Amino acid sequence: MHGSRIAAIGHYQPARVLTNHDLAGMVDTDDAWIRTRVGIHTRHIAGPDEPVDELAAHAAAKALAAAGLAPADIDLVLVATSTAIERSPNTAARVAARLGIPSPAAMDVNVVCAGFTHALATADHTVRAGAATRALVIGAEKMSDVTDWTDRSTCVLVGDGAGAAVVEACAPGEEPGIAPVLWGSVPEMGHMVRIEGTPPRFAQEGQSVYRWATTQLPAIARRTCERAGIAPEDLAGVVLHQANLRIIEPLAEKLGAVNAVIARDVTESGNTSAASIPLAFSKLVEQGALVSGDPVLLFGFGGNLSYAGQVVHCP
Repeated sequence: MHGSRIAAIGHYQPARVLTNHDLAGMVDTDDAWIRTRVGIHTRHIAGPDEPVDELAAHAAAKALAAAGLAPADIDLVLVATSTAIERSPNTAARVAARLGIPSPAAMDVNVVCAGFTHALATADHTVRAGAATRALVIGAEKMSDVTDWTDRSTCVLVGDGAGAAVVEACAPGEEPGIAPVLWGSVPEMGHMVRIEGTPPRFAQEGQSVYRWATTQLPAIARRTCERAGIAPEDLAGVVLHQANLRIIEPLAEKLGAVNAVIARDVTESGNTSAASIPLAFSKLVEQGALVSGDPVLLFGFGGNLSYAGQVVHCP
């Protein structure tokens, strides 16, 4: 068995931008209130004719192009999402059909905000075991479909988008580019983040989630680094789930990644759930803030309350 690595990444966001000033005309809020509490100033919102699988396919196509691969080179498609309305065919199969990928294994992974890092670990394990050669791992969400736009405690948070990574086997003797995952959950506290009901709606106990994230997760993130054999101060980048700037900044500070670029894409993209980590990671690479070979911590957390993280080498 050989390790695996991320060969390329890509991202996609819908064209429509919803500003805090726009929201102030829809619900009782204002720009200062939103920036102070969550740090967000814009988010992208998909239209009614832009389903989750379309967002996912756009991001995946960019990742494939960056890797110099054709759809036929992919034999596993994993899509992390919690907002796809259609149940069957699943989102992964719909993405495969859009891209013309022949006969892949195609599965959806629903671990909400930690979905991408769960899916990335699953792809790593599958490639290591020899059950797949190359995988597309996608995080894609249309949070606007599950949002109550009259509830200012949640509607100010959300955005839509997708990010994707191509995962492939390392060459013999090559150092693995994806370190062992550290994952888990706190099921008895799962009610703190919910997408439920008919129609389904996003709700959360914000203060409880904030306390859990800022007090419990720093130690888990440090243990994730230990599994990779790297000290936090040696990280070049940290890409946490883009939940809320008031969670990201204290978590990153307590982690001790003093030399790392910290992803803060939440400010312009909002909380895009499973899409947030690959979306933010792809932007840092595109901007040149991270370069090939850089060690980067990816750490997702949120619904269930679940978490999953791994250190990866930047493609």
